[in-house]
Amino acid sequence: MKQMDRLPGFRDFFPDPVPHPDLGRMEERSHIFNTWRQVTRRYGFKEYDGPPLETLDLYKAKSGDEIVHQLYHFTDKGKRDVAMRPEMTPTLARMIAAHQRGYKKPMKWFSIPQLFRYERQQKGRLREHFQLNADIIGESDPSADAELIALLIDVLRALGMTHEDFVIRLSSRDAWQAFFQERCQDESKAYEFYQAVDKLERETPEASTEKLAKIGISYQEVMEFIQAAEPTEDLQRILDQMKARGLEEYIKIDYGVIRGLAYYTGVVFEAFDRKGEFRAIAGGGRYDHLVKLISGGKVDLPSLGFGMGDVVLADMLRDKGLFPKAAAAVDVYFQISDENLRKESITLVQRLRDQGVAVEWPLVQTGGKKQFKAALELGAGYTANLMEDGKVELKNLNTRETEELSPEALMARFEA
Repeated sequence: MKQMDRLPGFRDFFPDPVPHPDLGRMEERSHIFNTWRQVTRRYGFKEYDGPPLETLDLYKAKSGDEIVHQLYHFTDKGKRDVAMRPEMTPTLARMIAAHQRGYKKPMKWFSIPQLFRYERQQKGRLREHFQLNADIIGESDPSADAELIALLIDVLRALGMTHEDFVIRLSSRDAWQAFFQERCQDESKAYEFYQAVDKLERETPEASTEKLAKIGISYQEVMEFIQAAEPTEDLQRILDQMKARGLEEYIKIDYGVIRGLAYYTGVVFEAFDRKGEFRAIAGGGRYDHLVKLISGGKVDLPSLGFGMGDVVLADMLRDKGLFPKAAAAVDVYFQISDENLRKESITLVQRLRDQGVAVEWPLVQTGGKKQFKAALELGAGYTANLMEDGKVELKNLNTRETEELSPEALMARFEA
């Protein structure tokens, strides 16, 4: 039988020390998750979650039939068309639509889902990833947009990045809508126009000029609009709040950002590394119509949010050396040099663990040198060894200092 391997585009996460640098580290993932939770809770966001499997219609309602080929989807035993979740916002909108009356507005919620998309793998994009989703539901004032963008900035700062590492590119679908309507009276061409603008950075000027000319809009006018970067009233309020927070150096107006064409309704933004070496770190904006769409018109709440995936983020942190070094696996390695004292040693091991101390010990009879080597490999701060006289020999592995303590004194030493 051949050896089994993981599916392409999926990842394993190994505990430290990883045997090969290309393997995923669980410590890195935990560091990202812990930081996401700490900062979002500092902003008053509450955590939620939903099922990884939803009806296929939920995603088609939000993104249209064209999304189906990107999904892991199938017909279940109940003959329902279902899909592994490719994003979290439709689930959030479904939950909000069903139970929003039970919560005060605005609702500030976050989640860290694992998401799945069946698409071509490329740098910074796999077939699964974890993502921080942070959303504010029930507030239309630009203060909510500023709050969300400040949260995004502070998450990246908490991970060790500075304004020299990343920038938030701030834009507005309303500004583009006004630009289009001033130059074209045929609303049926709006989607084609937005698509052309969305691809400006990925296509040649000649190709963009040709596409825009078919709509009756000048490529030069579009580029002048982007370069002028004149903020709308809403964007100016956000800029003013960023300045009040001392975060103005992290943000700039950039109308080159337009994001999801059939989804976002107002302010939009993306976080990019300053050097342009990575894909977008995060992106989001206002999607004021989604809850109404998902609820079949029964619930209408203004909404905004962003998503920050772990793949590009981890690549950046690794590139900048911002991941913390591997933490010690244990605080104390409790040696057993006298097998006659094994039961008494186990008692002390358990008492230390009951106090919240991370303790490792030899499960079977092992030589003293091997035990000491295990303590060093685990990065233990101390070794402890119960002796015949009932005292415990405690050795500090950093200073190599040794002292003898009674069991009670030992417990007091590690008391939280």
